[in-house]
Amino acid sequence: MGDNEGLPALGQASGRALARGVCRLLRSLDFATLEEVVPGPGRLRVDVMALGPRGEIWVIECKSSRADFLSDRKWQGYLEWCDRFFWAVPADFPRDLLPGGGGLILADAYDGEIVTMAEEAPLPPARRRALTLRFARLAALRHQGLRDP
Repeated sequence: MGDNEGLPALGQASGRALARGVCRLLRSLDFATLEEVVPGPGRLRVDVMALGPRGEIWVIECKSSRADFLSDRKWQGYLEWCDRFFWAVPADFPRDLLPGGGGLILADAYDGEIVTMAEEAPLPPARRRALTLRFARLAALRHQGLRDP
C-alpha cells in the first residue's frame, strides 16, 4: 500500500488530507497529535488536537474549501478547550473568510506551515489536567485498538 493511497492529489485538498499535513508539521515541532478528538463530554469533535512538549494544547480546525467553512460554525466552542486555536487551509483558500484571533496554517496532504501564530489564551490548570489525561487515554486506547482490534 502506498504512502499516499486514499488521499486526494495536491490541489484537491480534503479535511482529512489537511489534517495529515498539519500533523506532520506539528510532529516536526515536537507536538503529539490526535485527529477527531472530543475535548469534553457532550462536546463537538475537533479536527486535530496537539499536545506540546511543555503541556500546551493546540486545536486546529481544517477547512478544505469555502463551502466547507460556510457549512460549519461550531469552531467557537473549541476556544475554551485550547491554549491556541488555528485554522488550517489549503494555499488557495479565500483567507478573508476566516475570523480574526486564530492562527493560520497553510497545509496540504504532505506538510504545513504556520503563517500566523495564534494568540495564547492559557487554559485553567484543572481543565489542562483533564484534557491532558483525556488525550493520553485516547492515544493509548487507539494504539491498543490497532494492536488488538
